[in-house]
Amino acid sequence: MPEPARLRVVAVVDETGDSRSLVFEAPPDWSYRPGQFLTLRIPSDETGSVARSYSLSSSPHVDDAMKVTVKRAGYGSNWLCDNVVAGSEVDVLPPGGAFVPGSLDEDSLLLAAGSGITPVMSIAKSVLAAGTGRIALVYANQHQDSVIFAAELQELVARYPDRLLVVHWLESVQGLPTAATLRELVRPFADRECFVCGPGGFMDTAEEALRELDVPRARTHIERFVSLKRNPFERKKRKSASAATDSSTEPAPAEATNAEPARGEPADGSADATVEVDLDGERHELRWPRQKRLLDLLLDNDVAAPFSCREGACSACACRIESGEVKMVQNEVLEQEDLDEGIILACQSLPITDRVRVTYD
Repeated sequence: MPEPARLRVVAVVDETGDSRSLVFEAPPDWSYRPGQFLTLRIPSDETGSVARSYSLSSSPHVDDAMKVTVKRAGYGSNWLCDNVVAGSEVDVLPPGGAFVPGSLDEDSLLLAAGSGITPVMSIAKSVLAAGTGRIALVYANQHQDSVIFAAELQELVARYPDRLLVVHWLESVQGLPTAATLRELVRPFADRECFVCGPGGFMDTAEEALRELDVPRARTHIERFVSLKRNPFERKKRKSASAATDSSTEPAPAEATNAEPARGEPADGSADATVEVDLDGERHELRWPRQKRLLDLLLDNDVAAPFSCREGACSACACRIESGEVKMVQNEVLEQEDLDEGIILACQSLPITDRVRVTYD
């Protein structure tokens, strides 16, 4: 698995009454893409620690340090807000996630609500600073005081008046947005690449609005919040298949929505399968036991496959089947369109056919 690093917090920034940004001094060999997230280890008296993932609100094209923004929503975020100060050290996994723009030169429509602004802010700053794309951002909040990055957004609009449009939606003034109101609001930008992040109700409403505008699924990127059920830090520490269970409902980023797993069943007790894996320009051929998940197989054979949550909730381990068939044990990320294109999650995949070929390239 990716090795965690102990990162020093160089600054803590109060954003709103219930949200703070943690600015990290990152290792020199770490890099990230706009819209990705970090997974943090948070102490717990009950389980030793819990793992929480927070989107990076910094931009790799603008900011020297890495910054995550945390809004109070449960044990993990409350602990970070109450206990972390400049000089604190936190165990962190390297950046992960696939909620990233394909090009900084393409025009984008960004739909965010509440703390869903964090990866969207990273994308917006990156496009404006390092690309030529135009940004239209619709940002929903309960009231004016809950608007995260209000001053920074205002500064960006002043700096890029011809490339950035920000529309604030306040529930205290306008009520909850409906699919119909969002549809008409974003209609002029429906031909753009779309990125959506926020609480579940807002996400559903935004998706419905985009569907009604016939925005292609391939141009819609969804970042949902789901709970991490296992702790990658404790798994590493205990060298065990069982992980510390987190009963909190606090969310962690995960791209897209639930979808059905691949068809078929692996044959228990049958002969091992064979898998060919193309990764970073190299091909690996491995014997694949029927009940061993693909990611575990790769890591056990020193193949540095990417991953983060290991529970089908973040898409960091996504790869594509070129031949053969697998079954996914769990999937909280990929939609049917992704599955139809052969995208699978390595951390959840078991072999069905005798030979399987996948690529990360």
